Amino acid sequence: MLISPQQRVYLALNPVDFRKGIDGLQAICRDILRQNPFSGTVFAFRSKNRTSVKLLFYDGNGFWLCQKRFSKGKLAFWPDSHEAASTLRHSEVNILLAQGNPSGCIPANWRNL
Repeated sequence: MLISPQQRVYLALNPVDFRKGIDGLQAICRDILRQNPFSGTVFAFRSKNRTSVKLLFYDGNGFWLCQKRFSKGKLAFWPDSHEAASTLRHSEVNILLAQGNPSGCIPANWRNL
């Protein structure tokens, strides 16, 4: 799955139970994040121990559910807030999925491509 620059990306800030599948994650999108899972937005979730990330995305024809389990190490960064979700630009998601910290890597006034 390729995340395009035009797509919004929401990160669920609290860890989720990774036994949840598409239906369970859709419920989190609706009930906790207060977002429409059918909107085309990419939703990112992390495991409790920070060794996996799941992405949920509706492409107009069905849902994609992708999981990345890190072979070494853990997520170096995941936003921390009292909010339920945070947004990232597509370039920041790529850094995050490479186990990097996207905060401060990309200037705030950089074109959102």
